[in-house]
Amino acid sequence: MLKKIGIFSLLSCVSMMSLANVETLKSNLNKNYPNIQVTNIQATEMKGLYSANLDNQIIYLDENAEHMFIGSMVRLKDQKNLTKDLVLKQNSIDWQKLPLQDAIKTVKGNGKRQLAIFSDPNCPYCKQLEAELDKLNDVTIYTFIYALKPQSIAVSKQVWCDANPSYAWKNLLQKNVQPKAKTCANPIDRNLALGRKLGVNGTPTLIFSNGLKMVGGRSAEDIQMIWKELGL
Repeated sequence: MLKKIGIFSLLSCVSMMSLANVETLKSNLNKNYPNIQVTNIQATEMKGLYSANLDNQIIYLDENAEHMFIGSMVRLKDQKNLTKDLVLKQNSIDWQKLPLQDAIKTVKGNGKRQLAIFSDPNCPYCKQLEAELDKLNDVTIYTFIYALKPQSIAVSKQVWCDANPSYAWKNLLQKNVQPKAKTCANPIDRNLALGRKLGVNGTPTLIFSNGLKMVGGRSAEDIQMIWKELGL
């Protein structure tokens, strides 16, 4: 019993020390660099080094808030990329819980890989992404029409109600061909609620089949490289 109490006491002290150091870092940041807004500060495996989020990327800071590092932290003994694991942990959702029936399904080649996209028809970066997606092979793409812009709501519903939504979507984004005015039961409002729940604050947002969520457009080469790195 004494041994257990000693162990729990030690763990408690370690936890309190870690928290205290994080608070020290926050205090030093606020004092010396009040305009730098970082979030999610936490201790790393390396003593005196802390991870944080700045502008949607992982950064590392020393306790005195005098130095900032950007890049990957790799644990040498097993070559494990700790930064990669942190990115996955902080930016992942449960793919299995996505209501894929509310997305436009486009199958290319054997459709082996899976990719979900939250996209607004009036988003210029979404239009650029569509051209890149066209270059991919052997993938099933689920497009959640995410009408963030008020002017996107009506056309989004028309795309969904088209006899061939995938073709209508591609024509709209790549050729600016407006879909025919049709009405039907549609998931546009549900998609907006889903996006808010998942923290989709901008378009395009990509979700890979392992749950990794990435905001912003990517080239076909970048997407293929991510697949390779994630083993998808």
